[in-house]
Amino acid sequence: MLTRLLIKNYALIEDLDIQFDAGLNMITGETGAGKSIIMGALGLILGNRAEGKHFFREDQKCVIEGYFSLHAYHLRPFFVDNDLDYESETIIRREISVDGKSRAFVNDSPVTLNVLKALGELLIDIHSQHATLQLNTERFQLMVLDSMAKNQDVLEAYRTALRQYKDQLAQLEQLQNEIASTNAELDFNQFQFDELQQAQLQIGEQEQLEEEVSQLENAEEIKRGLFGASHLLDEQELSVNQAIKEVLQHLQTVQRFLPSVATLTERLQSAQIEIKDIAQEVQMLGQEVHMDENRLAAANERLSLLYNLQKKHRVDTVVALLDLQNELEQKILAVANREEKVAQMQKDLADSLQLLKEEGSRLHESRVSVQGEVQEYVQSLLSEVGMGNAQLSISLTELPIERYKTTGGDDVQFLFSANKGQTLQPIHRVASGGELSRVMLAIKSLVASSSALPTIIFDEIDTGISGEVALKVGQIMERLSANMQVLAISHLPQIASKGNKHFKVYKIDEAEKTKTNIVPLDAEQRVFEIAQMLSGTNPGESALKHARELVGL
Repeated sequence: MLTRLLIKNYALIEDLDIQFDAGLNMITGETGAGKSIIMGALGLILGNRAEGKHFFREDQKCVIEGYFSLHAYHLRPFFVDNDLDYESETIIRREISVDGKSRAFVNDSPVTLNVLKALGELLIDIHSQHATLQLNTERFQLMVLDSMAKNQDVLEAYRTALRQYKDQLAQLEQLQNEIASTNAELDFNQFQFDELQQAQLQIGEQEQLEEEVSQLENAEEIKRGLFGASHLLDEQELSVNQAIKEVLQHLQTVQRFLPSVATLTERLQSAQIEIKDIAQEVQMLGQEVHMDENRLAAANERLSLLYNLQKKHRVDTVVALLDLQNELEQKILAVANREEKVAQMQKDLADSLQLLKEEGSRLHESRVSVQGEVQEYVQSLLSEVGMGNAQLSISLTELPIERYKTTGGDDVQFLFSANKGQTLQPIHRVASGGELSRVMLAIKSLVASSSALPTIIFDEIDTGISGEVALKVGQIMERLSANMQVLAISHLPQIASKGNKHFKVYKIDEAEKTKTNIVPLDAEQRVFEIAQMLSGTNPGESALKHARELVGL
Protein backbone atom coordinates (compact mmCIF):
# COMPACT_ATOMS: atom_id res chain seq x y z
CA MET A 1 0.00 0.00 0.00
CA LEU A 2 0.98 3.65 -0.43
CA THR A 3 2.27 4.92 2.91
CA ARG A 4 3.81 8.23 1.89
CA LEU A 5 3.85 10.57 -1.10
CA LEU A 6 6.47 13.33 -1.50
CA ILE A 7 5.98 15.96 -4.20
CA LYS A 8 8.53 18.68 -4.87
CA ASN A 9 8.35 21.47 -7.46
CA TYR A 10 5.42 20.02 -9.43
CA ALA A 11 2.85 22.33 -11.07
CA LEU A 12 1.34 24.41 -8.20
CA ILE A 13 3.00 22.27 -5.54
CA GLU A 14 6.20 23.52 -3.98
CA ASP A 15 6.80 20.82 -1.38
CA LEU A 16 4.28 18.28 0.00
CA ASP A 17 4.72 15.30 2.28
CA ILE A 18 1.53 13.21 2.55
CA GLN A 19 1.33 10.18 4.84
CA PHE A 20 -1.64 7.91 4.16
CA ASP A 21 -3.61 5.56 6.39
CA ALA A 22 -3.84 1.83 5.69
CA GLY A 23 -7.64 2.04 5.46
CA LEU A 24 -9.95 4.62 3.89
CA ASN A 25 -8.34 7.97 3.05
CA MET A 26 -10.69 10.78 2.05
CA ILE A 27 -9.42 13.77 0.02
CA THR A 28 -11.66 16.79 -0.34
CA GLY A 29 -11.30 20.35 -1.50
CA GLU A 30 -12.92 22.97 -3.67
CA THR A 31 -12.97 22.54 -7.42
CA GLY A 32 -9.64 23.72 -8.80
CA ALA A 33 -7.86 23.44 -5.47
CA GLY A 34 -5.35 20.98 -6.89
CA LYS A 35 -6.70 17.49 -6.23
CA SER A 36 -6.10 16.57 -9.87
CA ILE A 37 -2.51 17.87 -9.55
CA ILE A 38 -1.85 15.43 -6.72
CA MET A 39 -3.36 12.62 -8.80
CA GLY A 40 -1.19 13.70 -11.74
CA ALA A 41 1.93 13.51 -9.58
CA LEU A 42 0.91 10.07 -8.35
CA GLY A 43 0.36 8.99 -11.97
CA LEU A 44 3.95 9.92 -12.82
CA ILE A 45 5.41 7.44 -10.32
CA LEU A 46 3.00 4.82 -11.66
CA GLY A 47 4.49 5.08 -15.15
CA ASN A 48 2.47 7.81 -16.89
CA ARG A 49 4.39 9.86 -19.42
CA ALA A 50 5.42 13.38 -18.48
CA GLU A 51 3.64 15.65 -20.94
CA GLY A 52 5.62 18.89 -21.06
CA LYS A 53 7.28 20.61 -18.10
CA HIS A 54 5.62 20.75 -14.69
CA PHE A 55 7.64 23.07 -12.48
CA PHE A 56 6.67 25.29 -9.59
CA ARG A 57 10.10 26.88 -9.95
CA GLU A 58 11.52 26.77 -13.46
CA ASP A 59 15.15 26.56 -12.30
CA GLN A 60 14.70 23.41 -10.18
CA LYS A 61 13.93 19.82 -11.09
CA CYS A 62 10.66 18.14 -10.18
CA VAL A 63 10.89 15.11 -7.83
CA ILE A 64 8.05 12.78 -6.85
CA GLU A 65 8.55 9.87 -4.45
CA GLY A 66 6.12 7.20 -3.36
CA TYR A 67 6.77 4.90 -0.40
CA PHE A 68 5.02 1.53 -0.68
CA SER A 69 4.69 -1.20 1.95
CA LEU A 70 4.86 -4.49 0.01
CA HIS A 71 5.46 -7.20 2.61
CA ALA A 72 1.91 -8.62 2.32
CA TYR A 73 1.56 -8.72 -1.46
CA HIS A 74 3.95 -11.41 -2.81
CA LEU A 75 5.63 -9.08 -5.32
CA ARG A 76 9.18 -10.38 -4.91
CA PRO A 77 9.01 -12.39 -8.23
CA PHE A 78 8.38 -9.14 -10.14
CA PHE A 79 11.55 -7.62 -8.67
CA VAL A 80 13.56 -10.76 -9.45
CA ASP A 81 12.27 -10.91 -13.04
CA ASN A 82 13.22 -7.27 -13.61
CA ASP A 83 16.58 -7.47 -11.82
CA LEU A 84 15.54 -5.04 -9.08
CA ASP A 85 16.38 -5.03 -5.38
CA TYR A 86 13.31 -6.07 -3.41
CA GLU A 87 12.55 -4.07 -0.27
CA SER A 88 9.45 -4.53 1.88
CA GLU A 89 9.41 -0.72 2.04
CA THR A 90 9.93 0.14 -1.62
CA ILE A 91 10.57 3.67 -2.85
CA ILE A 92 9.57 4.71 -6.36
CA ARG A 93 11.04 8.02 -7.53
CA ARG A 94 10.45 10.07 -10.66
CA GLU A 95 12.60 13.05 -11.58
CA ILE A 96 11.97 15.59 -14.33
CA SER A 97 14.94 17.86 -15.00
CA VAL A 98 14.70 21.48 -16.05
CA ASP A 99 15.29 20.50 -19.68
CA GLY A 100 12.24 18.22 -19.56
CA LYS A 101 14.11 14.91 -19.43
CA SER A 102 12.60 12.28 -17.17
CA ARG A 103 14.17 9.50 -15.11
CA ALA A 104 12.56 6.80 -12.96
CA PHE A 105 13.97 4.74 -10.09
CA VAL A 106 12.82 1.80 -8.00
CA ASN A 107 14.82 1.51 -4.78
CA ASP A 108 17.43 3.76 -6.42
CA SER A 109 17.80 1.45 -9.46
CA PRO A 110 17.00 3.19 -12.77
CA VAL A 111 14.07 1.63 -14.65
CA THR A 112 12.22 2.17 -17.90
CA LEU A 113 8.69 3.58 -17.97
CA ASN A 114 7.41 0.19 -19.12
CA VAL A 115 8.80 -1.49 -16.01
CA LEU A 116 7.48 1.35 -13.84
CA LYS A 117 4.03 1.06 -15.39
CA ALA A 118 3.98 -2.72 -14.93
CA LEU A 119 4.89 -2.31 -11.25
CA GLY A 120 2.33 0.47 -10.84
CA GLU A 121 -0.43 -1.81 -12.15
CA LEU A 122 0.43 -4.26 -9.36
CA LEU A 123 0.29 -1.55 -6.70
CA ILE A 124 -2.62 0.81 -7.43
CA ASP A 125 -5.86 0.74 -9.38
CA ILE A 126 -7.02 4.27 -10.17
CA HIS A 127 -10.75 4.50 -10.83
CA SER A 128 -11.85 7.91 -12.09
CA GLN A 129 -15.20 9.18 -13.36
CA HIS A 130 -13.87 8.54 -16.87
CA ALA A 131 -13.00 4.92 -16.03
CA THR A 132 -16.62 3.93 -16.57
CA LEU A 133 -15.69 3.85 -20.27
CA GLN A 134 -13.81 0.64 -19.45
CA LEU A 135 -17.07 -1.06 -18.52
CA ASN A 136 -17.92 -1.87 -22.12
CA THR A 137 -14.46 -3.05 -23.13
CA GLU A 138 -13.93 -6.74 -23.64
CA ARG A 139 -10.60 -6.71 -21.80
CA PHE A 140 -12.15 -5.22 -18.64
CA GLN A 141 -15.18 -7.52 -18.66
CA LEU A 142 -13.00 -10.61 -19.03
CA MET A 143 -10.71 -9.30 -16.30
CA VAL A 144 -13.70 -9.20 -13.95
CA LEU A 145 -14.55 -12.84 -14.65
CA ASP A 146 -10.91 -13.94 -14.42
CA SER A 147 -10.43 -12.09 -11.15
CA MET A 148 -13.50 -13.74 -9.65
CA ALA A 149 -12.46 -17.18 -10.94
CA LYS A 150 -8.82 -16.65 -9.87
CA ASN A 151 -7.77 -17.54 -13.39
CA GLN A 152 -4.21 -16.20 -13.24
CA ASP A 153 -2.57 -19.61 -13.73
CA VAL A 154 -5.21 -20.80 -16.20
CA LEU A 155 -4.90 -17.60 -18.25
CA GLU A 156 -1.09 -17.81 -18.25
CA ALA A 157 -1.24 -21.44 -19.45
CA TYR A 158 -3.65 -20.39 -22.23
CA ARG A 159 -1.43 -17.48 -23.30
CA THR A 160 1.63 -19.72 -23.32
CA ALA A 161 -0.21 -22.19 -25.56
CA LEU A 162 -1.42 -19.35 -27.82
CA ARG A 163 2.11 -17.90 -28.17
CA GLN A 164 3.50 -21.33 -28.97
CA TYR A 165 0.83 -21.99 -31.59
CA LYS A 166 1.23 -18.57 -33.23
CA ASP A 167 5.04 -18.83 -33.22
CA GLN A 168 4.95 -22.28 -34.81
CA LEU A 169 2.34 -21.17 -37.36
CA ALA A 170 4.48 -18.17 -38.33
CA GLN A 171 7.59 -20.36 -38.64
CA LEU A 172 5.72 -22.88 -40.80
CA GLU A 173 4.35 -20.18 -43.09
CA GLN A 174 7.81 -18.64 -43.42
CA LEU A 175 9.33 -21.99 -44.33
CA GLN A 176 6.58 -22.74 -46.85
CA ASN A 177 7.13 -19.32 -48.44
CA GLU A 178 10.86 -20.01 -48.64
CA ILE A 179 10.20 -23.37 -50.29
CA ALA A 180 7.80 -21.77 -52.77
CA SER A 181 10.43 -19.20 -53.75
CA THR A 182 13.25 -21.76 -53.99
CA ASN A 183 11.19 -24.29 -55.95
CA ALA A 184 11.35 -21.92 -58.91
CA GLU A 185 15.14 -22.29 -59.04
CA LEU A 186 15.28 -25.91 -57.88
CA ASP A 187 14.93 -27.34 -61.40
CA PHE A 188 17.65 -25.04 -62.69
CA ASN A 189 19.96 -25.95 -59.81
CA GLN A 190 19.27 -29.64 -60.41
CA PHE A 191 20.06 -29.27 -64.12
CA GLN A 192 23.34 -27.52 -63.39
CA PHE A 193 24.28 -30.07 -60.74
CA ASP A 194 23.50 -33.01 -63.05
CA GLU A 195 25.58 -31.46 -65.81
CA LEU A 196 28.60 -31.04 -63.51
CA GLN A 197 28.15 -34.47 -61.94
CA GLN A 198 27.96 -36.17 -65.33
CA ALA A 199 31.23 -34.45 -66.28
CA GLN A 200 32.94 -36.51 -63.51
CA LEU A 201 35.36 -33.73 -62.77
CA GLN A 202 38.73 -34.57 -61.24
CA ILE A 203 41.30 -32.28 -59.65
CA GLY A 204 44.45 -32.03 -61.86
CA GLU A 205 42.73 -33.57 -64.89
CA GLN A 206 42.79 -30.39 -66.96
CA GLU A 207 46.54 -29.89 -66.54
CA GLN A 208 47.24 -33.52 -67.47
CA LEU A 209 45.04 -33.29 -70.57
CA GLU A 210 46.66 -30.04 -71.70
CA GLU A 211 50.11 -31.66 -71.38
CA GLU A 212 48.99 -34.79 -73.25
CA VAL A 213 47.43 -32.77 -76.10
CA SER A 214 50.63 -30.76 -76.43
CA GLN A 215 52.66 -33.99 -76.74
CA LEU A 216 50.27 -35.59 -79.25
CA GLU A 217 50.15 -32.48 -81.43
CA ASN A 218 53.99 -32.29 -81.49
CA ALA A 219 54.72 -36.03 -81.66
CA GLU A 220 56.76 -35.87 -84.90
CA GLU A 221 58.96 -33.05 -83.67
CA ILE A 222 59.47 -34.83 -80.34
CA LYS A 223 60.33 -38.07 -82.10
CA ARG A 224 62.88 -36.31 -84.36
CA GLY A 225 64.49 -34.62 -81.41
CA LEU A 226 64.78 -37.84 -79.43
CA PHE A 227 66.08 -39.77 -82.45
CA GLY A 228 68.76 -37.13 -83.11
CA ALA A 229 69.84 -37.15 -79.49
CA SER A 230 70.01 -40.94 -79.40
CA HIS A 231 72.06 -41.02 -82.64
CA LEU A 232 74.57 -38.49 -81.32
CA LEU A 233 74.91 -40.23 -77.99
CA ASP A 234 75.57 -43.79 -79.12
CA GLU A 235 74.82 -44.62 -82.73
CA GLN A 236 76.94 -42.61 -85.14
CA GLU A 237 80.63 -43.48 -85.80
CA LEU A 238 81.88 -40.61 -83.67
CA SER A 239 79.17 -40.71 -81.04
CA VAL A 240 79.52 -39.19 -77.61
CA ASN A 241 79.94 -42.65 -76.14
CA GLN A 242 82.66 -43.60 -78.62
CA ALA A 243 84.51 -40.32 -78.00
CA ILE A 244 84.52 -40.96 -74.26
CA LYS A 245 86.00 -44.43 -74.87
CA GLU A 246 88.86 -42.91 -76.79
CA VAL A 247 89.46 -40.29 -74.10
CA LEU A 248 89.62 -43.08 -71.50
CA GLN A 249 92.25 -44.90 -73.55
CA HIS A 250 94.45 -41.80 -73.62
CA LEU A 251 94.12 -41.24 -69.90
CA GLN A 252 94.86 -44.85 -69.09
CA THR A 253 98.09 -44.55 -71.15
CA VAL A 254 99.40 -41.65 -69.06
CA GLN A 255 98.08 -42.98 -65.78
CA ARG A 256 101.24 -45.12 -65.38
CA PHE A 257 103.32 -42.01 -65.32
CA LEU A 258 100.89 -39.60 -63.66
CA PRO A 259 98.99 -41.32 -60.83
CA SER A 260 96.72 -38.27 -60.20
CA VAL A 261 95.02 -38.98 -63.55
CA ALA A 262 93.40 -42.04 -61.94
CA THR A 263 90.79 -39.82 -60.30
CA LEU A 264 89.91 -38.24 -63.63
CA THR A 265 89.66 -41.69 -65.20
CA GLU A 266 87.20 -42.81 -62.56
CA ARG A 267 85.05 -39.72 -62.98
CA LEU A 268 84.99 -40.17 -66.76
CA GLN A 269 84.03 -43.83 -66.40
CA SER A 270 81.07 -42.79 -64.20
CA ALA A 271 80.05 -40.23 -66.82
CA GLN A 272 80.25 -42.92 -69.51
CA ILE A 273 77.87 -45.16 -67.56
CA GLU A 274 75.42 -42.24 -67.03
CA ILE A 275 75.55 -41.34 -70.75
CA LYS A 276 74.82 -44.93 -71.71
CA ASP A 277 71.73 -44.87 -69.43
CA ILE A 278 70.61 -41.57 -70.88
CA ALA A 279 71.08 -42.87 -74.41
CA GLN A 280 68.95 -45.95 -73.62
CA GLU A 281 66.16 -43.85 -72.04
CA VAL A 282 66.15 -41.40 -74.95
CA GLN A 283 65.91 -44.35 -77.34
CA MET A 284 63.02 -45.85 -75.37
CA LEU A 285 61.20 -42.50 -75.27
CA GLY A 286 61.59 -42.16 -78.97
CA GLN A 287 60.06 -45.59 -79.48
CA GLU A 288 57.10 -44.71 -77.21
CA VAL A 289 56.23 -41.43 -78.89
CA HIS A 290 53.77 -41.82 -81.66
CA MET A 291 50.89 -39.86 -83.16
CA ASP A 292 47.41 -41.09 -82.02
CA GLU A 293 44.74 -39.11 -83.83
CA ASN A 294 41.89 -40.78 -81.93
CA ARG A 295 43.43 -40.06 -78.53
CA LEU A 296 44.14 -36.48 -79.55
CA ALA A 297 40.52 -36.00 -80.59
CA ALA A 298 39.27 -37.49 -77.33
CA ALA A 299 41.57 -35.33 -75.20
CA ASN A 300 40.58 -32.19 -77.09
CA GLU A 301 36.91 -33.07 -76.72
CA ARG A 302 37.34 -33.52 -72.96
CA LEU A 303 39.23 -30.24 -72.67
CA SER A 304 36.57 -28.50 -74.69
CA LEU A 305 33.95 -29.74 -72.19
CA LEU A 306 35.99 -28.42 -69.26
CA TYR A 307 36.62 -25.06 -70.96
CA ASN A 308 32.91 -24.65 -71.82
CA LEU A 309 31.83 -25.45 -68.24
CA GLN A 310 34.31 -22.93 -66.87
CA LYS A 311 33.13 -20.30 -69.31
CA LYS A 312 29.47 -21.02 -68.57
CA HIS A 313 29.93 -20.70 -64.82
CA ARG A 314 32.48 -17.89 -65.06
CA VAL A 315 35.28 -19.69 -63.25
CA ASP A 316 38.89 -20.51 -64.23
CA THR A 317 39.60 -23.94 -62.79
CA VAL A 318 38.17 -27.42 -62.32
CA VAL A 319 38.49 -26.88 -58.55
CA ALA A 320 36.09 -23.95 -58.83
CA LEU A 321 33.67 -26.15 -60.82
CA LEU A 322 33.81 -28.80 -58.10
CA ASP A 323 33.12 -26.15 -55.44
CA LEU A 324 30.09 -25.01 -57.45
CA GLN A 325 28.91 -28.59 -57.81
CA ASN A 326 29.07 -29.04 -54.03
CA GLU A 327 27.23 -25.77 -53.46
CA LEU A 328 24.43 -26.80 -55.82
CA GLU A 329 24.17 -30.16 -54.10
CA GLN A 330 23.76 -28.46 -50.72
CA LYS A 331 20.99 -26.24 -52.09
CA ILE A 332 19.16 -29.24 -53.50
CA LEU A 333 19.53 -31.16 -50.23
CA ALA A 334 18.36 -28.13 -48.27
CA VAL A 335 15.09 -28.08 -50.24
CA ALA A 336 14.61 -31.77 -49.61
CA ASN A 337 15.38 -31.29 -45.90
CA ARG A 338 12.94 -28.39 -45.70
CA GLU A 339 10.18 -30.59 -47.06
CA GLU A 340 10.87 -33.08 -44.28
CA LYS A 341 10.97 -30.21 -41.78
CA VAL A 342 7.59 -28.96 -43.03
CA ALA A 343 6.06 -32.35 -42.32
CA GLN A 344 7.49 -32.33 -38.77
CA MET A 345 6.40 -28.74 -38.17
CA GLN A 346 2.87 -29.55 -39.36
CA LYS A 347 2.75 -32.37 -36.84
CA ASP A 348 4.03 -30.11 -34.05
CA LEU A 349 1.53 -27.43 -35.06
CA ALA A 350 -1.34 -29.91 -34.84
CA ASP A 351 -0.20 -30.85 -31.33
CA SER A 352 0.01 -27.16 -30.34
CA LEU A 353 -3.44 -26.52 -31.78
CA GLN A 354 -4.90 -29.35 -29.73
CA LEU A 355 -3.23 -28.00 -26.58
CA LEU A 356 -4.53 -24.49 -27.34
CA LYS A 357 -8.07 -25.83 -27.75
CA GLU A 358 -7.82 -27.62 -24.42
CA GLU A 359 -6.47 -24.54 -22.60
CA GLY A 360 -9.06 -22.30 -24.28
CA SER A 361 -11.89 -24.62 -23.21
CA ARG A 362 -10.50 -24.81 -19.66
CA LEU A 363 -10.42 -21.00 -19.47
CA HIS A 364 -13.93 -20.76 -20.92
CA GLU A 365 -15.36 -23.27 -18.45
CA SER A 366 -13.72 -21.46 -15.54
CA ARG A 367 -15.30 -18.19 -16.63
CA VAL A 368 -18.71 -19.81 -17.11
CA SER A 369 -18.50 -21.19 -13.58
CA VAL A 370 -18.47 -17.67 -12.05
CA GLN A 371 -20.96 -15.94 -14.37
CA GLY A 372 -23.86 -16.36 -11.98
CA GLU A 373 -21.80 -15.35 -8.95
CA VAL A 374 -20.64 -12.12 -10.62
CA GLN A 375 -24.19 -11.25 -11.70
CA GLU A 376 -25.62 -11.89 -8.22
CA TYR A 377 -22.87 -9.96 -6.43
CA VAL A 378 -23.18 -6.88 -8.66
CA GLN A 379 -26.98 -6.87 -8.51
CA SER A 380 -26.89 -7.23 -4.71
CA LEU A 381 -24.50 -4.30 -4.34
CA LEU A 382 -26.50 -2.18 -6.81
CA SER A 383 -29.59 -2.82 -4.72
CA GLU A 384 -27.72 -1.36 -1.74
CA VAL A 385 -27.03 1.86 -3.63
CA GLY A 386 -30.59 2.47 -4.77
CA MET A 387 -30.75 0.36 -7.92
CA GLY A 388 -32.97 -2.45 -6.71
CA ASN A 389 -34.37 -3.18 -10.15
CA ALA A 390 -31.01 -3.33 -11.90
CA GLN A 391 -30.13 -6.49 -13.74
CA LEU A 392 -26.76 -7.61 -15.07
CA SER A 393 -26.47 -10.49 -17.48
CA ILE A 394 -23.15 -11.76 -18.79
CA SER A 395 -23.13 -13.26 -22.26
CA LEU A 396 -20.12 -15.51 -22.83
CA THR A 397 -19.66 -17.27 -26.17
CA GLU A 398 -16.78 -19.57 -27.07
CA LEU A 399 -15.04 -18.46 -30.27
CA PRO A 400 -13.69 -20.66 -33.07
CA ILE A 401 -9.96 -21.33 -32.81
CA GLU A 402 -9.02 -18.91 -35.59
CA ARG A 403 -10.47 -16.01 -33.56
CA TYR A 404 -8.63 -16.73 -30.30
CA LYS A 405 -7.06 -13.63 -28.73
CA THR A 406 -4.61 -12.95 -25.92
CA THR A 407 -7.59 -12.43 -23.61
CA GLY A 408 -8.91 -15.90 -24.39
CA GLY A 409 -11.21 -17.71 -26.76
CA ASP A 410 -14.39 -15.99 -25.58
CA ASP A 411 -16.69 -13.27 -26.84
CA VAL A 412 -18.09 -11.45 -23.78
CA GLN A 413 -20.82 -8.86 -23.36
CA PHE A 414 -22.11 -7.29 -20.15
CA LEU A 415 -25.82 -6.63 -20.70
CA PHE A 416 -27.57 -4.26 -18.32
CA SER A 417 -30.97 -2.93 -17.41
CA ALA A 418 -31.52 -0.32 -14.70
CA ASN A 419 -35.32 -0.46 -14.62
CA LYS A 420 -38.14 -2.99 -14.63
CA GLY A 421 -39.35 -3.96 -18.08
CA GLN A 422 -36.28 -2.53 -19.77
CA THR A 423 -34.61 -4.77 -22.32
CA LEU A 424 -31.10 -5.86 -21.44
CA GLN A 425 -28.61 -4.03 -23.65
CA PRO A 426 -24.86 -3.38 -23.72
CA ILE A 427 -24.19 -1.47 -20.52
CA HIS A 428 -22.91 1.79 -21.99
CA ARG A 429 -26.08 2.24 -24.08
CA VAL A 430 -28.63 2.19 -21.26
CA ALA A 431 -26.89 3.44 -18.09
CA SER A 432 -26.66 7.10 -17.06
CA GLY A 433 -23.47 8.61 -15.66
CA GLY A 434 -24.56 8.08 -12.07
CA GLU A 435 -25.70 4.55 -12.79
CA LEU A 436 -22.41 3.75 -14.53
CA SER A 437 -20.48 5.04 -11.51
CA ARG A 438 -22.44 2.77 -9.18
CA VAL A 439 -22.09 -0.23 -11.47
CA MET A 440 -18.36 0.39 -11.70
CA LEU A 441 -18.12 0.72 -7.92
CA ALA A 442 -19.91 -2.61 -7.51
CA ILE A 443 -17.62 -4.30 -10.00
CA LYS A 444 -14.47 -2.75 -8.52
CA SER A 445 -15.64 -3.92 -5.11
CA LEU A 446 -16.00 -7.44 -6.50
CA VAL A 447 -12.56 -7.37 -8.13
CA ALA A 448 -10.95 -5.96 -5.00
CA SER A 449 -12.51 -8.69 -2.84
CA SER A 450 -10.98 -11.41 -5.03
CA SER A 451 -7.54 -9.92 -5.68
CA ALA A 452 -4.53 -8.89 -3.65
CA LEU A 453 -4.19 -5.39 -5.10
CA PRO A 454 -2.73 -3.17 -2.35
CA THR A 455 -4.49 0.13 -3.15
CA ILE A 456 -7.52 1.40 -5.03
CA ILE A 457 -8.20 5.07 -5.75
CA PHE A 458 -11.67 6.45 -6.45
CA ASP A 459 -11.26 9.79 -8.17
CA GLU A 460 -14.60 11.65 -8.04
CA ILE A 461 -16.80 8.70 -8.97
CA ASP A 462 -19.68 10.29 -7.03
CA THR A 463 -20.91 12.05 -10.18
CA GLY A 464 -24.69 11.84 -10.50
CA ILE A 465 -25.43 10.56 -7.00
CA SER A 466 -26.48 12.19 -3.73
CA GLY A 467 -28.35 11.69 -0.48
CA GLU A 468 -28.93 8.13 0.72
CA VAL A 469 -27.24 6.64 -2.35
CA ALA A 470 -24.07 8.60 -1.60
CA LEU A 471 -24.19 7.32 1.98
CA LYS A 472 -24.40 3.74 0.73
CA VAL A 473 -21.51 4.33 -1.67
CA GLY A 474 -19.46 5.59 1.25
CA GLN A 475 -20.35 2.48 3.24
CA ILE A 476 -19.19 0.26 0.38
CA MET A 477 -15.88 2.10 0.25
CA GLU A 478 -15.64 1.69 4.00
CA ARG A 479 -16.14 -2.09 3.65
CA LEU A 480 -13.56 -2.23 0.92
CA SER A 481 -11.00 -0.53 3.14
CA ALA A 482 -11.19 -3.43 5.59
CA ASN A 483 -9.24 -5.54 3.06
CA MET A 484 -7.23 -2.95 1.15
CA GLN A 485 -6.11 0.65 1.20
CA VAL A 486 -8.65 3.04 -0.37
CA LEU A 487 -8.03 6.64 -1.44
CA ALA A 488 -11.18 8.54 -2.40
CA ILE A 489 -11.52 12.03 -3.83
CA SER A 490 -15.07 13.21 -3.28
CA HIS A 491 -17.33 16.27 -3.24
CA LEU A 492 -20.06 14.56 -1.21
CA PRO A 493 -20.15 14.86 2.59
CA GLN A 494 -21.86 11.47 2.95
CA ILE A 495 -18.83 9.81 1.33
CA ALA A 496 -16.18 12.09 2.82
CA SER A 497 -17.42 11.32 6.34
CA LYS A 498 -16.47 7.65 6.09
CA GLY A 499 -12.70 8.01 6.02
CA ASN A 500 -10.20 6.76 8.56
CA LYS A 501 -8.11 9.76 7.62
CA HIS A 502 -9.25 12.96 5.98
CA PHE A 503 -7.10 15.32 3.89
CA LYS A 504 -8.04 18.76 2.64
CA VAL A 505 -6.54 20.21 -0.53
CA TYR A 506 -6.51 24.00 -0.82
CA LYS A 507 -4.78 26.87 -2.62
CA ILE A 508 -2.89 29.71 -1.03
CA ASP A 509 -1.39 32.87 -2.50
CA GLU A 510 2.17 33.70 -1.48
CA ALA A 511 3.80 36.82 -2.93
CA GLU A 512 3.29 36.51 -6.67
CA LYS A 513 2.65 32.75 -6.71
CA THR A 514 -0.34 30.53 -6.05
CA LYS A 515 0.40 27.11 -4.67
CA THR A 516 -1.51 23.99 -3.73
CA ASN A 517 -1.23 22.46 -0.28
CA ILE A 518 -2.76 19.47 1.50
CA VAL A 519 -3.19 18.89 5.21
CA PRO A 520 -4.58 16.05 7.33
CA LEU A 521 -7.59 17.14 9.39
CA ASP A 522 -8.13 16.40 13.04
CA ALA A 523 -11.59 15.49 14.35
CA GLU A 524 -12.90 19.06 14.74
CA GLN A 525 -11.36 20.25 11.49
CA ARG A 526 -12.95 17.29 9.76
CA VAL A 527 -16.38 18.15 11.19
CA PHE A 528 -16.00 21.72 9.96
CA GLU A 529 -14.94 20.53 6.48
CA ILE A 530 -17.95 18.19 6.25
CA ALA A 531 -20.22 20.98 7.43
CA GLN A 532 -18.86 23.27 4.72
CA MET A 533 -19.53 20.57 2.16
CA LEU A 534 -23.11 20.40 3.48
CA SER A 535 -23.97 24.10 3.62
CA GLY A 536 -21.20 26.31 2.28
CA THR A 537 -18.35 28.50 3.52
CA ASN A 538 -19.90 29.54 6.85
CA PRO A 539 -21.79 26.50 8.14
CA GLY A 540 -24.44 26.99 10.83
CA GLU A 541 -25.01 24.93 13.94
CA SER A 542 -27.38 22.55 12.19
CA ALA A 543 -24.79 21.82 9.50
CA LEU A 544 -22.15 21.24 12.16
CA LYS A 545 -24.51 18.94 14.05
CA HIS A 546 -25.27 16.99 10.90
CA ALA A 547 -21.55 16.77 10.14
CA ARG A 548 -20.86 15.35 13.59
CA GLU A 549 -23.56 12.74 13.07
CA LEU A 550 -22.06 11.76 9.73
CA VAL A 551 -18.57 11.51 11.19
CA GLY A 552 -19.86 9.66 14.23
CA LEU A 553 -18.86 12.14 16.93
